[in-house]
Amino acid sequence: MDIRENKTFFFKLQTLLKIHLKQITAMIRLIPFVLILALTTSFCYAQKEKGKNNIAVIAYYAGRSNTIDSFEIEKLTHLIFSFCHLKGNRLSVDHAWDSATIRDMVGLKSRNPQLKIILSLGGWGGCKTCSDVFSTKKGRKEFSKSAKQLCDYFGADGIDLDWEYPTISGFPGHTYGPEDKPHFTALVKQLRKKLGGKKEISFAAGGFTKYIDSSVEWKKIMPKINRVNLMSYDLTSGFSKVSGHHTALYSTPDQVESVDNGVTRLIAAGVPPGKIAIGAAFYARLFEVTDTSNHGLYRPAHFYHGLPYRRFADTLNTNNGFIQYWDSLAKAPYAFNAERKLLATYDDSESIRLKTEYVIKNKLNGVMFWQLGEDTFTNGLLNVIDKVKKEEDN
Repeated sequence: MDIRENKTFFFKLQTLLKIHLKQITAMIRLIPFVLILALTTSFCYAQKEKGKNNIAVIAYYAGRSNTIDSFEIEKLTHLIFSFCHLKGNRLSVDHAWDSATIRDMVGLKSRNPQLKIILSLGGWGGCKTCSDVFSTKKGRKEFSKSAKQLCDYFGADGIDLDWEYPTISGFPGHTYGPEDKPHFTALVKQLRKKLGGKKEISFAAGGFTKYIDSSVEWKKIMPKINRVNLMSYDLTSGFSKVSGHHTALYSTPDQVESVDNGVTRLIAAGVPPGKIAIGAAFYARLFEVTDTSNHGLYRPAHFYHGLPYRRFADTLNTNNGFIQYWDSLAKAPYAFNAERKLLATYDDSESIRLKTEYVIKNKLNGVMFWQLGEDTFTNGLLNVIDKVKKEEDN
């Protein structure tokens, strides 16, 4: 290669280096903008996820094993088996068919991998020995150990305590006393110690004033609890002598007990809103009233019977003598048969919609309901909750 060829070669090389240097410089200058774009995209996605209504949708289930997979399980976050009971000091599954139901419930995770299966103790009339068993350190330890063993055996995700009620009168004949209050706190602490931090612990709390004010030590137990399932139904109970809404969203001049009353009292007692799940009723309560005044509301009455939501359409209709009404103060539906003097009080699609919106607006934990087995398989009240969640997300 002669001198002239060398000069040409180095000239071309220098030119190429200058071009690539300019490109590299330009790329370096773009780096801050690329980083800003990436951070902005990440922030926007995080904000979108943060704003998403990830409220819990919690169903108690007391139905048959062979029907559980017919429901819209994909719309639930939690499914609670109802119920286990005490056998001595231990948590026990009563029958072989109960074990089959729990296994089928756990198996539903194949359809909804995020679904949590919870085992519940007690229920109305199902906690006769709770006060005695949980009064001793030995009883609490043995119960907690057995609860963990059952969760591990079935592959369940936690325990729900449905003791009705500590400290105050509940099911007729069941033992209760003021010492239940600290004993319940000790039970929750022992249960959390045994289950560890990954398993969930919840409990069903009476939705009425006396329970909220008297039964548990809220500030002591809530740090150990994932959520309180507020039973804001049966507020006009089977023992009531005056008719009223059994699951009203708001209080009225004639009835203090309501969802909002319960939530307000819980927050005042120190319960974080994000740990409160309000209760909805997938059933009606019917009362026989003494007269037809006020369409049967707030009249002397006695409890007649319950009715599952799946039978509303063919029962609470004009052909059967029922006229449906809406209480604009309580935000609650009811129906009245004047001829038979029968009042029906319940949740419907409109009251469920309002309850779900209430949860989202007040940043509560979620909606809990009794019970999935009383809903229709499709297009029922569970579907209303899910629809509101999705509408609020958009």
